[in-house]
Amino acid sequence: MTSRAALPGLRSPAVGFEQPFEMLGACHERIGRSLDLLARLCTQARAHGADEAGRDAARDVLRYFDIAAPLHHGDEERHVFPLLLARAAAHPGDVAAAEMAALVARLQRDHVAMAAAWAQARVPLAAWAAGDLAAFEPAHLAAFDGFIALHADHLRREDEVVYPASRALLSAEAVQAMGREMARSRGVS
Repeated sequence: MTSRAALPGLRSPAVGFEQPFEMLGACHERIGRSLDLLARLCTQARAHGADEAGRDAARDVLRYFDIAAPLHHGDEERHVFPLLLARAAAHPGDVAAAEMAALVARLQRDHVAMAAAWAQARVPLAAWAAGDLAAFEPAHLAAFDGFIALHADHLRREDEVVYPASRALLSAEAVQAMGREMARSRGVS
């Protein structure tokens, strides 16, 4: 029997809404940990089959990608991407702004692909979490691998390129307003 320590749950970095870009970065850390947990679950499932630790891990992954990840993508779609697209529209001859707009368009397409991949991957994962599936089939593992792979370059480009570029376009007051809106969208006062 595998102990709970073999598939630990997730811990969240403590960042508040008063620092929205740091919060977005912390979300990326949680996404990375959730993806790592999913990969470790697949490895553990191949070696040991279904057990309670694996079901707990599956529930942790489901919770993150069903609830937190869509809110995170919504934050980017509302607060980060529009700034860079507006900058490109306002400066049509600016090659760097046009390249940034192309990157943002790609990241937006990634969000659509991630949602579709998650819809496919979550079905066997939810069955596993509920104890209704004793083993992952090759198609399930391929769906998990595809979902994980979609994130690697995406997260890096947002962290290294998109977040710094959009933050540079905002005043301190606008950053604070962004944080307040992010909190409000989650029902936090």
